[in-house]
Amino acid sequence: MASNNFIDYVKINCRSGKGGAGSHHFFRAKGLPNGGPDGGDGGRGGHIILEGSSQLWTLLHLQYQKHLIAQAGENGGENLRSGKQGEDIIIQVPLGTVARDAETGEKKLEITEDGQRLILTPGGRGGLGNDHFKSATNQAPQYAQPGEPGIDEWVILELKLLADVGLVGFPNAGKSTLLSVVSAAKPKIADYAFTTLTPNLGVVAYRDYKSFVMADIPGIIEGAAEGKGLGHRFLRHIERNSILLFMISCDSPDINAEYEVLLSELEQFNPELLEKRRLLAITKSDLLDEELEAEIRASLPTDLPTVFISSLTNKNIQKLKDMIWEALHTQE
Repeated sequence: MASNNFIDYVKINCRSGKGGAGSHHFFRAKGLPNGGPDGGDGGRGGHIILEGSSQLWTLLHLQYQKHLIAQAGENGGENLRSGKQGEDIIIQVPLGTVARDAETGEKKLEITEDGQRLILTPGGRGGLGNDHFKSATNQAPQYAQPGEPGIDEWVILELKLLADVGLVGFPNAGKSTLLSVVSAAKPKIADYAFTTLTPNLGVVAYRDYKSFVMADIPGIIEGAAEGKGLGHRFLRHIERNSILLFMISCDSPDINAEYEVLLSELEQFNPELLEKRRLLAITKSDLLDEELEAEIRASLPTDLPTVFISSLTNKNIQKLKDMIWEALHTQE
């Protein structure tokens, strides 16, 4: 995904169709001047519908499509003819898209499956024709229902990437390099901070033709939950990951302190993130000899599965895949 093409947040105006009015027509024919009511029902107004598509990874196609206006339903006619329903507008979105009310922030729906269709903004109901209101005491009703108005609302669509494992770490921890080594993804890699400005996804091949999806999230710094660095804009993508792989460089002045800072930022953003399974990868370990590696390992938390890796030399890359696969398929 090119960074300038990755859009994970759009605000759109949705206007569903107005329902058609019911008819208050009376049947008339030669020799039958006082026929009964035969007004048909109005048609339903068009819905605005979201449809999940596994072929999309971004909301880019909606960035400049700010107004979605569905068709109104047609009015009912004589001879009990119902009005035509308004044509629905179907918008394809990536899996992991969440729709929220722009004013209240209330979650309306989320799309998680390919081909899944959910009504975002329902169309107005068509009015009933006068035939529905006839009775023994009212054989010639002079009224019919008007159609219900459509809904005019602003909606926020935000994308939360669906991945099995999310890479969490400070800038320049080696997240993008790892993703480029274990998958066919080609994220931007350079020796300066914040090289990755948007999330990247890669499919990691495993043994016996199995695979899992890995997400490279832009680097987190202390204060990200308060808006520093790239802020918490991309932290929401971690919410959908099954496992969090913390990546810390072996040349960090204090690995434990860096790990605690990352945990703190995630907790401030969403405390539920700390309930996810965690793994720790110490990167760039080709710079370490056995003695220094043993010294660092002794200082790390004993309850956190840890592996020393090097994306440059492929050291322990297969072991890391094994740990991820086991964590994905082991019940806690």
